[in-house]
Amino acid sequence: MSNVHVITHPLVQHKLTLMRCKDASTNSFRRLLGELSTLMAYEVTRDMPLQQIEIETPMETTTGQVIDGKKQVLVSILRAGNGFLDGMLNVIPCARVGHIGLYRDPATLQPVEYYFKMPSEMNERDIIVVDPMLATGNSAAAAVARLKQTHPKSIKFVCLLAAPEGIATMQAAHPDVPIYTAAIDRGLDSHGYILPGLGDAGDRIFGTK
Repeated sequence: MSNVHVITHPLVQHKLTLMRCKDASTNSFRRLLGELSTLMAYEVTRDMPLQQIEIETPMETTTGQVIDGKKQVLVSILRAGNGFLDGMLNVIPCARVGHIGLYRDPATLQPVEYYFKMPSEMNERDIIVVDPMLATGNSAAAAVARLKQTHPKSIKFVCLLAAPEGIATMQAAHPDVPIYTAAIDRGLDSHGYILPGLGDAGDRIFGTK
């Protein structure tokens, strides 16, 4: 579990608890997710490389630090991952955005890809994959495997909740990809949902069932 980072900041934990409540409205759930993903972005981007540049302040010439290299790419695993994007973009407004569409076959629980759209020059970019739930880990592992075909500089995976089963799947398939999460829950039910979890994140974000 050395490559798993649980973000324990009090504001993250507070907002996550409010999101878990079954009575939270769609509006409240969506707002809290945006706030929480903004907070998580600070931790996820802590090790971004910097370079020195020369600038002119209103007073004099000086040097400062800016992010080095190509823009980051935020990759949303559709559709629930889109709930993460606005909050992350608050912190990394210049990031490019990619989307990968996967649905879980209800019989096998295995992922099936139906959409893949990424920015150009992926081999020069650092990827942050976002999806609220790391449950079985099958969709996350499939998404990362597909992204590795574009030969990016690095990949990180960010989720709200992770189950031990999902972490095990990801670490077996992609031990080089760090996982960032707000909590590691107890496990999965017979349908592959996280317990105690927060229900279906996509349905709660978009108000669907």
